[in-house]
Amino acid sequence: MPTPDVAPHEPLTHDAFLRRLIRELTGTLQDVVGLEEASGYISTVGAVMGEHIDQQYRLALAVDRLSREQVTAVLVDLKRRIDGDFFVIEESEDRIVLGNRRCPFGDAVRDRPSLCMMTSNVFGFIAAQNLGYAAVDLQQTIAAGHPTCRVVVSLKPAPHPSPALREYFQRDDMLG
Repeated sequence: MPTPDVAPHEPLTHDAFLRRLIRELTGTLQDVVGLEEASGYISTVGAVMGEHIDQQYRLALAVDRLSREQVTAVLVDLKRRIDGDFFVIEESEDRIVLGNRRCPFGDAVRDRPSLCMMTSNVFGFIAAQNLGYAAVDLQQTIAAGHPTCRVVVSLKPAPHPSPALREYFQRDDMLG
């Protein structure tokens, strides 16, 4: 039987399918367990992804630890590789501030703020493992309806951290 010549409204590509799958999974998770719990589940996956990505970059750069400049470059590069458009707004001893014009999840991220925990945990894990500490503040996100994202990665603990910050600490078992 011949395949019908049908063109769906949205292109049905591997990438579009996976983005839609992730959107529906996170939407269901947010609806069933709530945003806070869904964010927790996504955070767990983000930490595992952060560890894997960190190891890959350290191997590629043949270093035991990334410098602050390398961490900044890695955060921008990893998002570029997965179709994000992150860029450096500011980099100092105290913090790295990144902007983003395009989410790697595309339009599938709209109304799915739990997906932002991937960015928070991947960035937080990589920065903390290499620099000792990180606190990530997702100041604005495309998922929440903003046209761009603004992510602040603080590299030194604040005396009175904001409740919006997610803190990350270097794991002792990863020292070396």
